[in-house]
Amino acid sequence: MQATPIKSEIVFEKIKASGLPNVGKASIRELVRLVNEIEIASGEKFIRMEMGVPGLEPAKVGVEAEIVALRSGVASKYPMIDGIPALKTEISLFVKNFINVDVDEKYCIPTVGSMQGGMASFLVGNRCQVGKDKTLFVDPGFPVQKQQLRVLGMGYETFDVYNYRGAKLKAKLESYLSKGDIATIIYSNPNNPSWICFTEEELQVIGELATKYNVIVIEDLAYFAMDFRKDLSKPGEAPYQATVANYTDNYILLISSSKAFSYAGQRIGMLVISNALAKKQFPDLKRFFSSDIFGYAMVYGAVYSLSSGTSHSAQYGLAAILKAVNCGEFNFVESVRVYGERAKLMKAIFLKNGFRLVYDMDEDQPLADGFYFTISYPGFSGEKLIEELLYYGVSAISLSITGSERIEGLRACVSQVQDGQIPVLEQRLATFHKNHPVV
Repeated sequence: MQATPIKSEIVFEKIKASGLPNVGKASIRELVRLVNEIEIASGEKFIRMEMGVPGLEPAKVGVEAEIVALRSGVASKYPMIDGIPALKTEISLFVKNFINVDVDEKYCIPTVGSMQGGMASFLVGNRCQVGKDKTLFVDPGFPVQKQQLRVLGMGYETFDVYNYRGAKLKAKLESYLSKGDIATIIYSNPNNPSWICFTEEELQVIGELATKYNVIVIEDLAYFAMDFRKDLSKPGEAPYQATVANYTDNYILLISSSKAFSYAGQRIGMLVISNALAKKQFPDLKRFFSSDIFGYAMVYGAVYSLSSGTSHSAQYGLAAILKAVNCGEFNFVESVRVYGERAKLMKAIFLKNGFRLVYDMDEDQPLADGFYFTISYPGFSGEKLIEELLYYGVSAISLSITGSERIEGLRACVSQVQDGQIPVLEQRLATFHKNHPVV
């Protein structure tokens, strides 16, 4: 066996002991556990690109506000299920300032991360009409959202959007929506894992079809304003975060604090329901909830059942962050721009060493540099490439678990790679390239 940066016998034994039948199909958390065990056994630190977690310090204004709130005694008090007033006000203003959409603060709900917001959206959105109970994933996407639907016993359809960009999108979407059993559509924008960003034309198509077929769009804005080709940092000024909310009233926005504000550990996100949808009555909701009004069922049915509210102190922290952002005192976009700069550098190193980009274009424009990028290597499937890279101290996830049809590819996250590791990455990839020459 060729010499590798991580002792091959250690990697082999840890893979065997993991019980994973196929490392390339492992979930993100399973892969994290395996890499942790290899690091401990080998004493070597990996270039970790498998998990999309922030690599920056949390927004200080939020931390300080939480400390003040905790000292005031909020830890012993249950928060209101629909959120503290200060946070609801700032969420509504944030949506106006950075998306240019008007949403009543009443329909701005803090959740235990966007994960809970998604779960609540499925619980209500897929139960509005008998026989209309499936979700359509415009993939690739976040694998755990499909897991949520499996846990709920709900069905879903999926397609890889890469070959259906622009004018091709309408016919593809309509081929699913015309069947009459799709209740919700979900996608992320910018996209996890491919980092593609929908155009206004595409969002208009999604919005107009959602209205035509009475379908609810769940827009996952986990990487809010992180399309660094545009400066989205000035409150109340264009350009704004692109959104389907400009083209339909049938929308729910999931806005995360994890990446844009580096606040992942506090597990707090924002669920924003359009004014029109929140007020809409769906008689079939009475099968599961005490009210047939969508917004009421969401808060006092779904969110209440899932957690009975969101961490009290974290709400004060997020309220303070949003207030600073809304006032122009905290440029959150600039604070995370390092991800784009790091992605540009890392892409160049992979390409230099024989790798190729999988998703590389946004229609006719080069893909932005951001939180993720996607790679492949000639002669390897994505699943085999995952396993082989472990011997070289590099970890990522296979695109095959994200709903992508590009099974040769991997998703690489830049957030946990530190500046001092860049030369190590270059050395390890050079060794990989030498051991696996491209014919």
